[in-house]
Amino acid sequence: MTKKQKIKIIIERLKLRYPNASCSLEYDEPYKLLIATRLAAQCTDARVNIVTQKLFKQYPTMKQLANANVIDIINIVKPCGLGNTKGKDIVKICKQLTSQFEGKVPDNMNDLLSLSGVGRKTANLILGDIYKKPAIVTDTHLIRISNRLGLVDEKSPKKIELILLKIVPPKESSDFCHRIVNFGRDVCTARNPKCNSCELKDVCTFFNS
Repeated sequence: MTKKQKIKIIIERLKLRYPNASCSLEYDEPYKLLIATRLAAQCTDARVNIVTQKLFKQYPTMKQLANANVIDIINIVKPCGLGNTKGKDIVKICKQLTSQFEGKVPDNMNDLLSLSGVGRKTANLILGDIYKKPAIVTDTHLIRISNRLGLVDEKSPKKIELILLKIVPPKESSDFCHRIVNFGRDVCTARNPKCNSCELKDVCTFFNS
């Protein structure tokens, strides 16, 4: 079985398990997803959603965040961890968006990576969810599961991203990543994965090794 054949099986079975694939971060504007994703580093999405609700209530526009006192932002986002760094990045991102991009979140990798604290993982989430472009978000779930399934033999997020972009159908890439996150939380957990009840065990290198 080729990797393209295997990924087709995996995608179809995950669709059956998770028919509605979506990002668990809450947002109603592209820049809010960008900020939420920055806060999500080393933090749960559930906690981020609580913090962003408070943040956007106090600073409802991008311009207000760009002009905010950094200390005030740091104090709000502290529950997400790394408060100093994330708070400074949020203010700087909003300044960059307003001054360099006319208040719009960029639609390409290079410009997204020029924003403060934004890496490929965040950039790909924006490209996939906001702009519906082919994108692979290599979070810890995707890294672990793609290795277990035998789709990759890599630990480097960027290398995994580039490999999967070649075998995952472009129109499926964003939803595939969301489904993998759910699958990693429910079944293919980091510790004690539920292998015996897993619908992917027949195509899983880890299970059959």
